[in-house]
Amino acid sequence: MSGVRGKVAVVTGAGSGIGRQLALELARRGARLAVSDVDETGLAETVAEVKALGAEVQGAALDVSDRAAVLEYATAVAAQFGVVHQIYNNAGVAGGGQTVLDADWELYDRTLAVNLFGVINGTKAFLPHLIDSGDGQVVNISSLNGFMAQPTLSAYCASKFGVRGFTEALRTEMIAGGHPVRVTVVHPGGVKTGIASAALKEAEARGIEPTAEQRERVRVYNEKLLKMPADQAARIIVDGVEAGKPRVLVGNDAKLVDRLVRLLPRRYPKLIVDFERRRLAR
Repeated sequence: MSGVRGKVAVVTGAGSGIGRQLALELARRGARLAVSDVDETGLAETVAEVKALGAEVQGAALDVSDRAAVLEYATAVAAQFGVVHQIYNNAGVAGGGQTVLDADWELYDRTLAVNLFGVINGTKAFLPHLIDSGDGQVVNISSLNGFMAQPTLSAYCASKFGVRGFTEALRTEMIAGGHPVRVTVVHPGGVKTGIASAALKEAEARGIEPTAEQRERVRVYNEKLLKMPADQAARIIVDGVEAGKPRVLVGNDAKLVDRLVRLLPRRYPKLIVDFERRRLAR
C-alpha cells in the first residue's frame, strides 16, 4: 500500500475548515477528489480551488446524516471514477454549549446524527468500494474530545468518543478479515476553524439565546485555544495517512492532553474544570 498520488479520495465536510484544506492538500499530492458538504456555497469555493490546482474533482451537496443520500452518493462516486480508494469522514457540527441538565433532545439528536452516524454512514457506504480497490483507507476525524471530556460538551464528546470506538473496532475487523483497508482515527486539537462560533449560530437557529458566559467561552476558544492553521492540520493528517498510521494526534495540545488523560484518568476532569475557570476568568 502507498500514499495518495493517483488515488480517488472522498472528503466530507469539504466546504470549509479542515475539510477544505484536506481536499487542497490531497489535490497537491496528486489525488483525484470527490468532495461534499451541506454548504453549497462553501463547497463551490473548495471545488474551484481544487480545480485551480489542476486536480480532478467532483462536488456534491450532501447531508451525511441522511443515510439513503450517502448510499446513493457512494454509488455515484464509484460510477464516475470507477474505483474509490480513500474516505475522509470529516463532516461535523459543534454540538456544545449547554449542560446535560439544560440541553434539549434536539442537540443530542443532531450532534450524534452528523458527527457519529455521519461517520458510520460514510464508512459503511464506501467500505465495499475501498475493499474492491485493493488499496483502501478509512480516515475518520474524531477530536481531542474523543479521549477527553469537558463540561457543556456532552453531546460532542459522546459523538467523538463514539467515532474513536467505531474506528478502532473497524480496524480490528479489517485485520481479522484480511481486508486490504487501512484504518486511521484522527484527533485534532485546537485548529483555527469556525466550529466554536458555529455552536452559537446553531443555538440561535434553534431559538436558544446564548448566555454571556457561553459567548465568552467562544471568544476565549477563538482567540486563545484554536491556534493551529487548518492547512497545517491537513498536512499532518495526510502525512499520517501516507505513513499508514492508525492514530494521528494533531497539535501539541492533543498530544499533551492525551498524556494527561492516560496518566491521570481519575484526576483529569477536575484539572480540566480548573483550567477552564482560569481561562474564563482572564
